[in-house]
Amino acid sequence: MVRMPISSRARFGVVFASGLFALAHLPACGDDDPPPAENVGTACASAAECYPGLQEAGTLKGAVQCLTRVPNGYCTHLCQADTDCCAVAGECPGGRAQVCGPFESTGQQMCFLSCEAADVSRAGETDPNVYCQKYANAAFNCRSTGGGAKNRKVCVQ
Repeated sequence: MVRMPISSRARFGVVFASGLFALAHLPACGDDDPPPAENVGTACASAAECYPGLQEAGTLKGAVQCLTRVPNGYCTHLCQADTDCCAVAGECPGGRAQVCGPFESTGQQMCFLSCEAADVSRAGETDPNVYCQKYANAAFNCRSTGGGAKNRKVCVQ
């Protein structure tokens, strides 16, 4: 054992403790940080709770909807084509693909977070249900929108 003078030991202790403090306060990496939340699929009780800041500006490409058939609600808006989804700056902060599809028997086309094979693969995932739970909501799965021949694969409960 090397004996250091007390002043050197004290200096070493301060430097060592400072290093430990710095390590403990490094930003998290990997999957520790949640991905940015999307506006589509956010829980709601009414359409007024959806797309904060964007709905008031009147810039979305279709009327805002709160799907109350989905447990806890599901924020979306009407659309005619996939390009109507994420068409406005700030609408899709996570940058994940959305699709325009029918929802059950409503007869209306709406935007949904896509879990179609190409979009899941592009995100580096292999399981569409894991993708939905990671990027939408832990209670969501990948399923068909329903509504006939124009069904899409989307993240919803």
